[in-house]
Amino acid sequence: MKTIYLIGSLRNPKVPSIGKRLRRLGFYVFDDWFAAGPVADDSWQQYEKQKGHTYPEGLNGLAAEHVYEFDRKHINNANIGILYLPAGKSGHLELGYMIGQGKKCYILFDEEPDRWDVMYKFTDGVFFNFEDLAKELEK
Repeated sequence: MKTIYLIGSLRNPKVPSIGKRLRRLGFYVFDDWFAAGPVADDSWQQYEKQKGHTYPEGLNGLAAEHVYEFDRKHINNANIGILYLPAGKSGHLELGYMIGQGKKCYILFDEEPDRWDVMYKFTDGVFFNFEDLAKELEK
């Protein structure tokens, strides 16, 4: 069974519904990172600052290491990456990492963006509705 790593924002409440729709197509979908909740990164930052740590020190802490290894393990195990936008820097880094591994990678927008980005040509496809993405995945 093909595995999809669904990339998105912790603050995007639509991520679980996209994961559910992908599962209905017969894929194993990893989106468990979403369980951390919409303020997970903010809470981690506040915690590290309370300890007197800088951003680089926080990145080297155990909490960051565990989250990073958890996500990286599942990114490495996936065959396909889908970045569901809007998403931030982490999502784009994760997708870039998967592209660098030679995996099939796609972007799914909620709507066409005001600003276009030519670097999305690195992906195997850009979609503006789930149905078109589903057709591509079923090939």
